Amino acid sequence: MAAPTKPPLVAELVVDGRRLRSEVSRLRIVEAMIALVSEGLTMPPAEAVAARAGVGLRTVFRLFEDMDGLYRGMQAVMTERLGSLLESPIEASEWPEAINILIDRRAEAFEMILPLQIAADSARSRSAALRDGRLRLVRGQRDTLLAALPAAIQGDAELVQALDLALSFETWRRLRTDQGADVAQARAVMRRIGSALVGDTA
Repeated sequence: MAAPTKPPLVAELVVDGRRLRSEVSRLRIVEAMIALVSEGLTMPPAEAVAARAGVGLRTVFRLFEDMDGLYRGMQAVMTERLGSLLESPIEASEWPEAINILIDRRAEAFEMILPLQIAADSARSRSAALRDGRLRLVRGQRDTLLAALPAAIQGDAELVQALDLALSFETWRRLRTDQGADVAQARAVMRRIGSALVGDTA
């Protein structure tokens, strides 16, 4: 005797339930990876990720076919977290003030992603997802800088390049990891560089 088939609506609910559980597990795995990297574990083994996420090791490999998939998941979560911080319009009466607001926002965002970017550097040569993420970060920084500058200043190619470099994640990383500046000092240094570059153009 054939097994009874589930009514279409019940079958759809079962499929939707499985899909939802998979999405929840994926997010838990990505969050576990982010947490471990943020704690200083540059390349967490899959076993550690599974243990932190509270899932089986087989679940990690089932939901993420390779490390690139996991890296893409990390980048998607971080992009969502940082989106409003980095992309929301800057309201300022004068553009030099807008630059300072931009620096303050970047200080918060850069500090959040610092351990993740350090970890990404060690694997970027082997990961297309991380290389793409790096390009998006660079383009995003330039786009938000240009949005804070008046048209006349945007036309000064050398000044734009100088500001783009001076206020970049790379500058923040060097200040924090190589030069030993704390968060407040690093922010103050970037503000000082920004003010020096603005100079008489304000």
